[in-house]
Amino acid sequence: MSKYTAAKYTSPLLVNHSARSRLITKVLMIAGLCCTLLACSKPQTTQETPAAPKTIINNVNIVDPVDGLATQQQVVIQEDKIVYVGPVDETSTATNSNDTDHIVDATGQFLIPGLWDMHVHFLYDEALTDVMPELFLRYGVTSVRDTGGDVTKLAALREALQDTPTPRIYFSGPLLDGKFVVYDGSDPSRPPLGTGVSGEESAMATVTALKSAGADFIKIYELIDPATYNSLAAAAKQLEMPIASHVPLMMTADVAGPIAGSMEHLRNIELACAANWQDLLVQRQAKITGFTEGLGHTLRSELHSAQRIPAIKAYDETRCDAVLDALTNTIQVPTLRLNTVLMLKPFERADWPEAATALPQNVLENWQARINLLSANSLDIDHTFANWSQFLIARLLERGVPIGAGTDTPIGLGIPGYSLHTELELLVASGMSTQQALYSATVTPAEFLGLEGTMGQIKVGMAADLVLLSDNPLENIKHSRTITKVMSKGSWVE
Repeated sequence: MSKYTAAKYTSPLLVNHSARSRLITKVLMIAGLCCTLLACSKPQTTQETPAAPKTIINNVNIVDPVDGLATQQQVVIQEDKIVYVGPVDETSTATNSNDTDHIVDATGQFLIPGLWDMHVHFLYDEALTDVMPELFLRYGVTSVRDTGGDVTKLAALREALQDTPTPRIYFSGPLLDGKFVVYDGSDPSRPPLGTGVSGEESAMATVTALKSAGADFIKIYELIDPATYNSLAAAAKQLEMPIASHVPLMMTADVAGPIAGSMEHLRNIELACAANWQDLLVQRQAKITGFTEGLGHTLRSELHSAQRIPAIKAYDETRCDAVLDALTNTIQVPTLRLNTVLMLKPFERADWPEAATALPQNVLENWQARINLLSANSLDIDHTFANWSQFLIARLLERGVPIGAGTDTPIGLGIPGYSLHTELELLVASGMSTQQALYSATVTPAEFLGLEGTMGQIKVGMAADLVLLSDNPLENIKHSRTITKVMSKGSWVE
């Protein structure tokens, strides 16, 4: 059929329908354009995300480790940060409350930053590992530094605890030791916390592997040789990892110490402070160099037994001043709680039985057997190093050496969390002020990790790790135990 014929026989109904369709389409297009223009001229409405609930602590006395006491203050926490500190300000959006906020009347109570334990071992006794996080929080310890253990296990532990109430965990991975490893696992009483570093050429690979596995810093141990020590330190510095260290037995504290960010236990400082330190060092180096077969912990034990007490008895104040002056940028973590455990016997404290009930039954039985043995042999124990450790605190303070609070829990009957408060008491008894002791368990640990801008004080923008006390720890450091509430990462711990 031709085009003409097709047009000629098109139904009038179809013609009318087609025209109507074109008209409707045009009307809809005009209407749509008008709607668009109208919509553009109207204010846009967006649904705002509700602000996160706040925790508002009213009428509280703030004990800041830097600024001291501020009375009748308000502290506001939102999510995991402190957003306001000061007098009640009803005009501030930070302090205005609504139905979703949690308000705490803390009249007569004292607020301190969450405490740190700078020296713990989660894997020393795996019967305790699972209960340690809860115990730390119970005693207001909201951050810990694990200073030796299998890096893979520690990374897995931190990951597993991510969604549960737990302290912030920073770890080093294994103790980096020499050819002979003190904690190699050969002795059942000494778990495999250490590993050997074959030489200075292995240093960078060792530190790189630890960082890749999640370690936050490195820990160097006592049987490392000087060249490897320096190479490990150089690698850690290049990779921006802090260094914790024992004084290597082939070095002195004033040589090894300035290279590290922290030194542990005050151990081996006594040799450097002795009048005959050079002779003692030569003897020590010869003993280690000539040791070709045996166990690392045996070698270390023999050296400590042979030299520690003689070195303390040969103490030379002028020499020691020079040693300590070399350590003014190296945090000392004395672990007085551990160093004095055989002398001060924490298990005889009135509050020990109640604290010990939180331990697993098999751990409690094991500890009690050790306590019985210690009690039976107490007259044969030499307390020279315990007394030396306490004596040295005042000397460190005089020479401006920084001090951090750590316990080595659970080694030496150290109840997690509980022992940190004992450490604070011993630091004060040895010469620190109460405020200095709090500083050692809050700001100093944060400084080691470069976190002092975000943790350690009660300031706006800092982490909401807080401990509420019923009594003022500045008046008596024992009041650090009078805990009524603990906040970790912005949430109250039940």
